[in-house]
Amino acid sequence: MKKHTILLAGALVAGTALSAFAASHGGSKQIATVVKIAGIQWFNRMEEGVKKFAEESGNNAYQVGPAQADPQQQAALIEDMIAQGVDALAVVPMSPEALEPVLKRAMDSGITVITHEAAAQENTNYDLEAFVNEDFGANLMEQLAQCMGGKGEYAVYVGSLTSQTHNQWVDGGIAYQKANYPDMVLVGDKNETFDDAEKAYTKAQEVLRAYPNIKGMQGSASTDVAGIGRAVEERGMEDDICVFGTSLPSIAGQYLETGAVDGIGFWDPAVAGEAMNKLAVMVMEGETVADGMDLGLPGYEKVTLDGKVIYGQAWVNVNKDNMADYPF
Repeated sequence: MKKHTILLAGALVAGTALSAFAASHGGSKQIATVVKIAGIQWFNRMEEGVKKFAEESGNNAYQVGPAQADPQQQAALIEDMIAQGVDALAVVPMSPEALEPVLKRAMDSGITVITHEAAAQENTNYDLEAFVNEDFGANLMEQLAQCMGGKGEYAVYVGSLTSQTHNQWVDGGIAYQKANYPDMVLVGDKNETFDDAEKAYTKAQEVLRAYPNIKGMQGSASTDVAGIGRAVEERGMEDDICVFGTSLPSIAGQYLETGAVDGIGFWDPAVAGEAMNKLAVMVMEGETVADGMDLGLPGYEKVTLDGKVIYGQAWVNVNKDNMADYPF
C-alpha cells in the first residue's frame, strides 16, 4: 500500500518525542489502523495522527474503515488486512465481541494487535484508553447535573448497544447520578444511534415527544449531540434542556454557539491514533510496556497499566467559551 507522507498541521502532538522515537526504530513496518466508520470527523481527525506517525517514524502507517458502522463490515476489512500481510493492526472496534475471532486469527498469524475503546478485548496485545471510561462518564454527568440543577428527567444515547466505551460512559454516568443526584431520573432505555447524527436527531425527537418534561440528554457517539442539538434547536428549547456528550468542536460547534448543546468532552483522536501506532511498534520491537511510562504524547505522559489495558489522562471539557482552543 502507498505510504502516507502528509504532515499534520496544528496537531496536539509531541513532534520532538516522535522524531527521537523514529531515530531509534527502523521504519519498515506496515501498520493498518482500522476504525469504526470512515468519513466522520472523529476518525478523519484520527487519520491525521496516523499520517503524522507515518511521516515522522518512517513506517507505512495508514487508516481504513468501513462505509457503515457495522461490526461485520469492520471484521471483513480486518480479514483483508490479514490477507495483505500487515505487521500490525490498530483497531477501534465497533463491537469488541464481534471482532474477537478475527483478531485471534490476526494474532495467530503473528500480527501485533493494539485496540482502542475496548478495555475488555481479549485478543489484543494491549488496549489503549484515553482515561478510565466510567470516570469520564461521571465527569459528563456532573456537568449535566449542574446544568439541570440536580433534578429532573434525562435520557442517554449510545452509538451502539455493543460499543463498550459508550456503555461504560453511560453506565458510569448513571451510577454517579444515582449516588449523587437522587432527584434526577433516567427515562427510557439507552437510545442507539449507530454513530449517525440523523439517527440521533430522530431519536431525540422521539424522546422529546415521549417525555415532554425532560430536562437533560447525554450523548456518547461523536455525532450524538449534533443530532440532539438540532432537535432541541428546532423546538426552541435551548434554555429548557441541557445537552452534554462526547464530540468535537468541528461536529458540535454550531450548537455550542447557539446553546442547543451545553458542553462536550473528548480526547484528541489524532493523539490516540499516534499512540496506538507507537505502541504497536514498541510491541513489535520487544520493548517493555510499563506502568507509569511516558509515551511522549499529550495526555499519555504517565500512563497506568492494568493487565493489558493502558490508561492515559487525556480528556478535556469544552463549551462555547473555550472551543476555539481546539480547532478540530
